[in-house]
Amino acid sequence: MSLAADIVVALVALLHVYILVLEMFLWERPAGRKAFNLTPEFAQATRTLAANQGLYNGFLAAGLFWGLSLGTAGIGVKVFFLACVLVAGVYGAATASRKILFIQGLPAALGLVLLALA
Repeated sequence: MSLAADIVVALVALLHVYILVLEMFLWERPAGRKAFNLTPEFAQATRTLAANQGLYNGFLAAGLFWGLSLGTAGIGVKVFFLACVLVAGVYGAATASRKILFIQGLPAALGLVLLALA
C-alpha cells in the first residue's frame, strides 16, 4: 500500500507542476486559455494573478516531492501537503468551479487514504 500511496503522491505533485506551467507560462497562450476557458482579454488582464497562483501550486508540488524524497520519514510532510491540496480543492470548488474538487481534491483525498492504510 505504501507504493500505491507514493505513486498517488507523485501524480498529485506532477499535476501541480502542470498547473504551475499553465498558470505561470501558458496563461495567455491557447493551451492556457483553453484549460481555463479564458478570453484573450481576460487572460491578459489577469496574468499576474495567475502567475502568483502558479507559484503557490509549485510550492505544493515541491512539498510533495520533498515528502517523497524523505521515504518513510516523510509521511508527515506528505500528509500535510496533501491536506493543503485537499483544502485548496474544496475551496476552489466552492468559489470557482466544481471540477476543481475532482481534479485536485479527489486525488489528494485518495493519497491521504492510501497513506493512512500504508
